[in-house]
Amino acid sequence: MVGLTGGIASGKDLVPGILRGLGARVIDADEIARALLEPGLPAYEDVVETFGKDILDAGGRINRRRLAALVFPDQERLNRLNTITHPRIIEEEKRQVEEIRSADPLAVIVINAALLIESGNYRVVDRVIVVDVPEDIQMERAMGKGLTEDEVRSRMKAQMPRKERLKYADIVIDNSGSIEETKMKIEEVYGTLKEIATSNLN
Repeated sequence: MVGLTGGIASGKDLVPGILRGLGARVIDADEIARALLEPGLPAYEDVVETFGKDILDAGGRINRRRLAALVFPDQERLNRLNTITHPRIIEEEKRQVEEIRSADPLAVIVINAALLIESGNYRVVDRVIVVDVPEDIQMERAMGKGLTEDEVRSRMKAQMPRKERLKYADIVIDNSGSIEETKMKIEEVYGTLKEIATSNLN
């Protein structure tokens, strides 16, 4: 089992998609978080109670961009949100890992989590993969997805600094080039992970 992480707009959407295509089983922390914050669930109730109804859209769902604008510039608020969501996300990740392993012991399992290191969950994986790009490329790509410069800077500030994140990496995937270049690197990494999964079983 490996953990996949990286800063905002580093390619954490692209890389898992390629890994899935190669046969990896990807567990996405952000997808889990979205599901946990659906109306009526305990995490939803806790988040609304903590941050107020101004974070809700007209349909009563949590507007993630409003929530992000509220918490990312304020470390205390961000910590409160993480306290609500992280234990529940990690619990669901564990459940999915057990389900996958029982069905396919040879599966390459990848936990894709922006806060893999910050949450401490990197300790439960065998290897940490960091998807890395220079900060100027992060800024350019994130703004290309509709975020303002201030929003990008606040999210980058809330995340672990790039140099610090790289210290935890067992494998680094440089995603600053073309998609084809990144795909070739991922195919090489996946081949290594598949060999490790097979050897661990034996």
